[in-house]
Amino acid sequence: MRVPIESVAEAQRQAKRRLPKPVYVSLLAGNERGHTADQNVAAFDELEFRSRVVADLPPTREMATTVLGQTIALPIIISPAAAQAVAPGGEVPVARAAANAGTAIGQSNFASSSFEEVAAANSKAFFQLYWAGTRDEIAERVERMRRAGAEALIYTADAYLYSKRDWGTPAIPERIDLATAIKYAPTALARPAWLLSFLRHGSIPNLKVPNMATSSGTAPTLVEAFGTWLETPIPTWTDIAWLRELWGGPFMVKGVLNPDDARRAVEIGATAVSVSNHGGNALDSSPATIRALPAVVEAVGDQIEVLLDGGVRRGNDVAKALALGARAVLVGRPWLFGLAAGGERGVGEVLQLFREGLDNALVHLGHRSIRELGPEDLIIPTGFALQSSSGIGPPARTAGIGVTS
Repeated sequence: MRVPIESVAEAQRQAKRRLPKPVYVSLLAGNERGHTADQNVAAFDELEFRSRVVADLPPTREMATTVLGQTIALPIIISPAAAQAVAPGGEVPVARAAANAGTAIGQSNFASSSFEEVAAANSKAFFQLYWAGTRDEIAERVERMRRAGAEALIYTADAYLYSKRDWGTPAIPERIDLATAIKYAPTALARPAWLLSFLRHGSIPNLKVPNMATSSGTAPTLVEAFGTWLETPIPTWTDIAWLRELWGGPFMVKGVLNPDDARRAVEIGATAVSVSNHGGNALDSSPATIRALPAVVEAVGDQIEVLLDGGVRRGNDVAKALALGARAVLVGRPWLFGLAAGGERGVGEVLQLFREGLDNALVHLGHRSIRELGPEDLIIPTGFALQSSSGIGPPARTAGIGVTS
C-alpha cells in the first residue's frame, strides 16, 4: 500500500527505495563535492521568522500572483527538468498535477515528453531552451514551441560544461537496446515496482529528446542532444538578445547570480530572471541562491520579475524567498521525487505540501497575502546576503532590518 507523502524528505526517501540507483543518483546531481547543492538547502535554515501570535486574518490567505504574463494560484512553479526514466508518461503527469494546483510548468529542452503533450495537459506551459545547435536550428525550435502554445520562453544561461562528482557520476546509456538491457538488468530487477510501472505503461524508457527533433530528422537520444549542447559555442549577450527578439513574448533568463547579469537581462528586454545556480550542477562553491537573491532584487528593482530556483524544500522556504523579494519560486528536485514516489498524485501531494506550509507561515507572520511578506519578517544573520556591489553583507534594501550576528 502506497504511503502518502507528508514532506519532500519523505518523497525523496520513497524515490530512493523505488528508483534504480543510477536514476536516483542522477536526480541528486550536484557537482564536484556538492557544496553548492548542499548550501542551496542549508542556507534557508539560517533565516528565522519574526512571528506574530495575534492577527486579524481572513479564513483563507491570498497566494495568487502573476509570472511571465500568467496568473497562477500559488507562487510555486514547476522548474524545467528532464524526467528521463523516472516514471511512465514523463513530464505529462507533472503538467497535469501543476494544472490541478493552478500553477505553471516549465518544460525542459531535454524532456522525455514533447512540449506539445505538456501544453495539451497544462495551458500555462513555458518552454526552457538551451543554446544548442545553429541559429537556424534554434529558430526552428522556437517557432515550433510558439505554434505549440508556449506562453513564455525560458533561456537557461548557466551551462554546466563540467560535472564530475566526488561520489560518482552515473553513466547514461545512449539508447535502450538488447545489450544495454542485459547490462542494466540487475539494476532494474532490483527495483521491480519501477520496472513494472513502465511495462504496464507499454514501454520502457527510450531516452529520446523529442523537443530537439528537427523538421528533417528524428528525435535525438539524450546523449546526442547533450553532446550537441556541449559542442555549441557558448552564447554572448548579443545572442541572447537575438533570441529574446526572435521570441517576442515573455522571456526569462535563468541562471543569474550576479547583479550585473541581472542588469544585462533588463537591458535586452527580458521579462524575468531566475536566481539559480543550476541546482548546484554548474560551478561548485557558487553561493546559495537565497543568499544571491537580495542583491539581484536590489540591482533591478521593479524593472523585471525576479524568481528564485534552488534549495526550496518546504512552504517556509517559499515564504523566505518572497520576503527577500522573489515574485515566485521554481522547484525541481521536489517534483522529481514526488513523481518517482507516486506519479501524478505524488507531484500533487508535493505541491499541496508547499501550499500548506506557505499558508502556515502567513498565518504565523500575521499576513493576509503573500504580497505583505517583506524582509522585516526575517531575522537575517550579518553577512548572510551578497551585496549588489562587490563584497559580502546584507544589501541596502535589508540593512538594519532584522539583522543579527
